[in-house]
Amino acid sequence: MTFPTAPARRVRRWAGATAVVAATTLALASCTGDGTRPASDEASEPTATDGAQSTKSPSQSPSESPSETPSESPSESPAAAGTAVPVYFAGDGPGGRTVLFREFHRVEGEPLTEAARLVAGGQPDDPDYRTLWPGVEITSVRATDGVLLVDIPSDGFTQRPDGMTRRDARLALQQLVYTLQGVQQERVPVVIQREDPGYELFGLPTDTELEAANALRTLNLVSITSPAEGDTVTGDTLTVTGVANSFEASGPCRLLQDGQEVALEAYQSDGWMEERLFPFEVSLPLGGATGEVVVRCETDDPSGGTEGDGPAVDTKTITVQ
Repeated sequence: MTFPTAPARRVRRWAGATAVVAATTLALASCTGDGTRPASDEASEPTATDGAQSTKSPSQSPSESPSETPSESPSESPAAAGTAVPVYFAGDGPGGRTVLFREFHRVEGEPLTEAARLVAGGQPDDPDYRTLWPGVEITSVRATDGVLLVDIPSDGFTQRPDGMTRRDARLALQQLVYTLQGVQQERVPVVIQREDPGYELFGLPTDTELEAANALRTLNLVSITSPAEGDTVTGDTLTVTGVANSFEASGPCRLLQDGQEVALEAYQSDGWMEERLFPFEVSLPLGGATGEVVVRCETDDPSGGTEGDGPAVDTKTITVQ
């Protein structure tokens, strides 16, 4: 399968390194392609405030509004340290095809730079996710003259490392693009700056402005925002929020314990068919379950598994007290 190539434009000249926008807060609604307004437009998604109450997580129940543009705003808790930022990691989608999933992390320091460093070598909370980057050093990320400028000082990884396909290389760059646009909450081109303008990265040119590729072919079509992986919840019901693009805007969310279904409810997202993900919220009864459980949300599969690669799936393992 050919990975969708976003329009690439030659890097424009920027007027020096002076106009730097310090993105120290996130207050918009959602993220790129799956939660951002010009990149994957989605309306803001409510934080889980009723039903089961969640404790934990650097991503403290973010509210989102995915779109093809990054527009998300994780909710900030007064007790939580740092800034919550969206970070895109790779995972297995339908048919085993690699796609991107979003996870929120709390970072100290400059949000754009720290989010980029998580892409380049960070560890996702969800064990189903991974980064496609082989530990590349990133010095800084600056918003300047209409682009997000990523400074990679070394000359390493000009070619693809062993085992990385060309499609994975392109998807790795999309990891960075979706993440930075999500943090910035704006569909701004990303420019990679290396020691030598001729240096490539993973065998791909760095003299173009990188833009977000088609969300429906780049992102997993369902993504759970809350609860986050590893959360501990209490109460009689669990409020699940996320984003999806599913047939007729609906799909199942299940609560599983020891492989057995404890609860099943259908979510209804705010839309479908457009090239973006839409927010949803659904309440699952906990039914007296305690201990470790799995929340599993899927896109609808009208064929019942008889055609195509099957539904997109996202899961979160949590603890019920």
